[in-house]
Amino acid sequence: MMSADRENHDMTRTDIALLLADAADEVEIGTAPVQAVIRGGRRRRARRWAVAAATALVLAGSTGATLALGGLPGERADRGTPTASGPASGEERHVYDPQQTELARGTEHGKRWRVWVEVWGAPRDTWEAHRQFDAMKRRGLGPEVDKAADLVGKTSYFSMRSYGDGLSLVVMSDTHKRVDRLSGSDLQAAAVSLEEVGPAAPERLVVGHVAKTAREVTCRWKDGRSTVARPAGSAPAADVGTSLIRPVAGYPGGNWFVCVAPEGTTYEKADVTK
Repeated sequence: MMSADRENHDMTRTDIALLLADAADEVEIGTAPVQAVIRGGRRRRARRWAVAAATALVLAGSTGATLALGGLPGERADRGTPTASGPASGEERHVYDPQQTELARGTEHGKRWRVWVEVWGAPRDTWEAHRQFDAMKRRGLGPEVDKAADLVGKTSYFSMRSYGDGLSLVVMSDTHKRVDRLSGSDLQAAAVSLEEVGPAAPERLVVGHVAKTAREVTCRWKDGRSTVARPAGSAPAADVGTSLIRPVAGYPGGNWFVCVAPEGTTYEKADVTK
């Protein structure tokens, strides 16, 4: 009885071996399905695209049955296998500490003045939003929202002016989900006092933003004179650069400009003139 069982067992293993050999003779090894891999990669989430793309490149360089692909059975998963980077932190996105670009600086009546723009990155959740809101409050800033949670998904910017040892003054500010890109002769501007703030102080400092294609902004003053601001590039601001156009880090909507009126007059209007 035991002999019969052993014989049946041996025959079964033999039969299996023959079947496997026959099946192997009928297998045709073709090229790797690169297009299918790429199509599949496009359906993956964006943060995994780097891994999917690397896989497709490895498959494209392989021929026959040889695939140098990490993570296959019997291979070490960490050998040559790219890893997808994690999401950027709040610090890397400037959520708690804004990007700052100085637009202009100078001296008026023996006191130093500066104009700059701060761009705060968009918080991804309410925890980041509350931390950003607190950071803004410590700087004396008030974003254009009703409560901290309203900052989620929104970018904030503030254009600022300082004069001497006095408190900094917000010239323009906004908070929004999408920064509108200015084009053509589009222009948004505000005028404030260059020196101390007061009801009778002349509005001699003009700050605004224009399309990245704008090559010239003309600020007109109420006494009939005018001042022309032209691109100054991204080099650090100089004391003599009081009327100019500059790019601002983290702000994709356009470039920013500054005009300063001569003493004895005040702002009337500004236009893109080239």
